[in-house]
Formats: sequence, structure tokens, C-alpha cells
Amino acid sequence: IPAMIGGSALLADGIITPPISVSSAIEGLRIFYPDIPTVPIVLVIIILLFSVQHFGTSKVGKSFGPIMVVWFTSLATFGTYQLIQNPEILYALNPVHAINLLIIEPGGFWLLGAVFLCTTGAEALYSDLGHCGRKNIRRSWIFVKTSLLLNYFGQGAWLLLNEGQKLSGQNPFFTMLPEWFIIPQIIIATLATIIASQALISGSFTLVAEAVRLYFIPKVKIVYPTVIKGQIYVPMVNFLLLLGCIAIVLYFKESSNMEAAYGLAITITMLVDTVLFCYFMHMKKFNKIFIGLFLVTFLVIETAFLGANIVKFWHGGWVTILVAGGIFAIMWVWNHASALKKRYTEYAPFEDHLSALKDLSADPSIPKYSTHVVYMTGAPVVQLIESKIIYSLFHKTPKKADVYWFIHVAVSDDPYTMEYEVTPLIDQHAFRIDFNLGFRLEPRINILFREVLEDMIENKEVDILSRYDSLRKNNITGDFRFVVLEKSLSSENDLPAIEKFIMNFYQFLKHFSLSEEQSYGLDTSLVISEKVPLLIAPSRNYGLKRVYQC
Repeated sequence: IPAMIGGSALLADGIITPPISVSSAIEGLRIFYPDIPTVPIVLVIIILLFSVQHFGTSKVGKSFGPIMVVWFTSLATFGTYQLIQNPEILYALNPVHAINLLIIEPGGFWLLGAVFLCTTGAEALYSDLGHCGRKNIRRSWIFVKTSLLLNYFGQGAWLLLNEGQKLSGQNPFFTMLPEWFIIPQIIIATLATIIASQALISGSFTLVAEAVRLYFIPKVKIVYPTVIKGQIYVPMVNFLLLLGCIAIVLYFKESSNMEAAYGLAITITMLVDTVLFCYFMHMKKFNKIFIGLFLVTFLVIETAFLGANIVKFWHGGWVTILVAGGIFAIMWVWNHASALKKRYTEYAPFEDHLSALKDLSADPSIPKYSTHVVYMTGAPVVQLIESKIIYSLFHKTPKKADVYWFIHVAVSDDPYTMEYEVTPLIDQHAFRIDFNLGFRLEPRINILFREVLEDMIENKEVDILSRYDSLRKNNITGDFRFVVLEKSLSSENDLPAIEKFIMNFYQFLKHFSLSEEQSYGLDTSLVISEKVPLLIAPSRNYGLKRVYQC
């Protein structure tokens, strides 16, 4: 539940970050053009940003990476200049001033809702871990943090020097710059905000891909635009994020109006991060006292921020809750329905059917279905097989074949595990292959199965040549058929109201999900899809009686 809440909040954050970031940069133009309409400019930039995502973050990074160095250097430079003009601002390092503001000054605590925006962006550092790499993030953070602190101190120093003067609604960040550098800084800021938005967009792709593998959301198409491990592109997520960003810009119009929705999403994400990290430390058997101190310290800070941000609910924060709540509902239903299906899936001892399978393969009275028949199985152990596969093999259309393959895919906790195990079921006639794949890897079964076959042929474990004399004589490989069992909700189910709603919602969501063959990366020309009833809870016995005629 905490993981789903945090994931939902982060995806909601991915919808709000590009609009607020780009809007805040473009609004700097109002120093020179007070009446300039910023909304059309922001929309154009956002549409262009999402339109280049299919090229991959590798190309985006090479194009814009150096801009970030210029951006943070400019932050540090102009902040340091103002700091030198009024070093008195360094008294702010004394925590007594912060405590007095929050506790003694009237309404000081509620200022945390605005101050919190200074901490946002930290969560984006690690949402992009798979794209940028841990070392790059750690090294660059020293430079980034220093630049930000110098700029914040510089803004404070500038405000102290101009105390009593009217700001006329202008942002001190741009107003403290020399006039000749304002336009160049707006351009740099716009490019920097695009890259900042990129971190959340890429992070959303990664999060959705992992959620698919963990059965949290429906299966969606995942594209690998580069050869760099960890870089992915999810077309549907890209499209939905674009629509969400456009809606946010059109509804709020100003970056200041988006702050409430933005801050609330980040607060929820950070609270969940703290809870999950403490659970991680518990699993790794850290000292319980240390875990308790860590949890209490961060929960006090983050709960204070949440309390200060919650008052913004009616000023735009409800948008975050609405978006995150919708995503959470989808995650909860999909995960719960998957668990229901798994719980009620019937398994049979495979050993009881191996003799019948061998006889079927040798029966001359049954026409051959294919040289090789391949099934995807969800049975967790070799000794079991789904009853539906047995039904498909022997009852629906007898699947006579020379070699039978049963493939199982397990998701590993390690992101990039690539392992497999082969278990012979009938010598030279039936095999089970267990793939153990990292949660960040797409199960491209067509390619992986081919690699396994090559290894087995080299080790002389199997003969995949055609059994037809004319074809075998010319060393032609036998034909393969993948049989995919598509489950549909049976009319015989008799479920409680809540579970019936969950399963109906699940069936609705399946219309937007990839098919089994697409999600497993199978060659559709080799796939036969068979419908089988999904019988979760058998209906009650109605007590039907037979009547005999005299």
C-alpha cells in the first residue's frame, strides 16, 4: 500500500512538475513585457518536450547536459555577488532564527508550505537513477547543492538591501540580476526547467515499467530507444503525461497557482519514502534503535511540512489528491485482482499427466498440431501445471507435438538479473524453462528462448530439427507454435459485491492492456490464442431436480 501511494503521488508530481517549472521560467519575461501571454508559450515548450521523448534520454542528455553546468554556475555567481554586498544574511545559518519564526511569530508555521518548495527536486534525483547512474548523481549533487545555497543566500541579501521597496509582483530571482543578463538568464532557466522536467518524465517511465512487472498496473508497451541499460520509453505514459500537463497549464495558468498542488504531491512522496526506507533497513537487520530514531526524526519534519501544505488543499492541492487517487485506484484494483486470480488458479501435479502427454505425442491417429508446442506457465514450481493448460493440451484440441515446452518467467528483486534453468520432464520430448529476470528488464521471450535453444543444441540436450523426412534431410528446423491462454471472466462466478466490482473493473482495464503475446515479446505469427474461462468463485448449487415421466 505505501509503495502504491508513493508511486501514485510521484506520477501526479510528473504531471505538475513540467508546467510549474516551465511557467516559472517564462514568467520572467514579464519584467520587460508585463502583459505577455505566457500560457501559449508554455504549452508549445511542453508539447515539444514530450515529442522528443521517443529519441531516448541519452540524446536528450547530450543535447542539454552542458546547459545545466551554465545554469548552476550562473546561480552561484549572481548569488555570491549579492552575498558579498550584504554578508549579514549568513546569520540565517543560526537555527534559532528558524525556530523563532516557526514557533513565536504569528503564522510562521504556515510559511513552511512555501519554504517546502525549496526542497523539491531532491526526489527527482533518484527517480532518474536508471538513466543517469548513481555516481553521476552523487558527484553532481555537491556542485548543485552549493550553487542553490549561494543563490538563496544571494536572494535574501538582495531583499535585505532593498527592504521597504515595492516589488510590484516581480520575482527577486530575476530582479536582482543585472538588466543586460535577464533575457539570457530566462533562456537558460527555460532550458534548465525542461531538463528538470525530463528527470520526472524519465522517472515516470521507469516507475511504470517496474509497476507492470510487479503486477501493479496493466501491461503497457515499453520501448528501448538506446542500447544503454535502464533507458526506456513508454508511449502511453508519455501521451497521458502530456495531456495531464496541458490540462494543468490551462486550469492554473500561473506558476504561483500550481504551488499548492505541487507541494502536496512531493510531501506525500517523501513521507512514503521514509516509511519504505525504514522497512528496507528492517529487512536488512539494521539496529532497531537507529531505525526508530531515523523514522521519528524524518516523520516529525515531513509531517510538519504536510501540515503546512494541507491548508492548500482547496487552493489547488485537491488536483494532486484527485490524480494520485485515480492512479492509486487503478494500482489497487489491478494488484488485488491479480492476487484473486492467483489465489483461485487451479494447479495439478504435472507427473500425473506426463504419461498421457508422451502417449499423445506418439499417437498416429491424431494429426500433428506442430513439431514444437510452447506454453507460458505461471506454476511456481516444476511439479505443478495449471489445469487450464492440461485442458488445452488434451480436451480443447489435442495438441500432438514432438517436443513440448513450458516456460515460466519469475521477477527477481535485482533489477538486471538474467538467469535461466532447464528441467527435462520427458527425455527429448518435454522441457520446462524457468527464466529469472530483473524487475527492470522486459521479458523478450522470443529472443531469450532462442538463446536457450542454441545452448541446448550445443550441449546435445534436444533435437529441434523437423520430424518430417524431407525437411529433416535438408536440416530444416521444425515449426514452433506458442499457445497463449486468454482468460475471460466466467458467467459462473458467484463473488461478493466488492470482489465482483474489482474483477469487472479489472476486465475493463484489460482493454487498455497489452495482450499476453505482446507483453512477453512473442512473434505473433507463431502464436495461437485460446480463450479459457476465468472461474474464481464457483456458483452455488441451485438444487435442480430431475423429473421422471410416468
